[in-house]
Amino acid sequence: MPYRWTSDTDLELTPHRSLPPQGFAAVILTFFTLAMIPLTAFLGTMALWGLLPFALLATWGLWWGLRRSYADGLITEQLRIGEAETLLTRDGPRDSHAEWRCNTYWVRVTDHETGGPVPHYLTLSGNGREVEIGAFLSEDERKRLGPELRAAFRRT
Repeated sequence: MPYRWTSDTDLELTPHRSLPPQGFAAVILTFFTLAMIPLTAFLGTMALWGLLPFALLATWGLWWGLRRSYADGLITEQLRIGEAETLLTRDGPRDSHAEWRCNTYWVRVTDHETGGPVPHYLTLSGNGREVEIGAFLSEDERKRLGPELRAAFRRT
């Protein structure tokens, strides 16, 4: 699940993974096999050596793109709602790290139904800043998370 409450006041968010590692290998192998089928007509000719680099380059491009997608998906957001302070940490790809702290009393959860980068864009505001939370979640998940966040802040 892309987000889960580990306690009444601790939330973990991660992007959904639609392609597991076994699927990654299957996609690369299938693409390579399908790219090689047309080249069998050129076996034993010099044209094979002219076309083969393009098939290999296309396979490498798919491999690189999927690996980059996996790396970019290594995002983890953690929200800890304390009685005195709220802490939101975001660890992203390529060792990026960001933190936001605010007095819990002043935190406001806002659901931007339109006007944000995605529909139902969720933000937390306080301490003079507004930060996004769960932008990588699906629209339905963000719709469901907004009221849950408001309820968690009311409980503290």
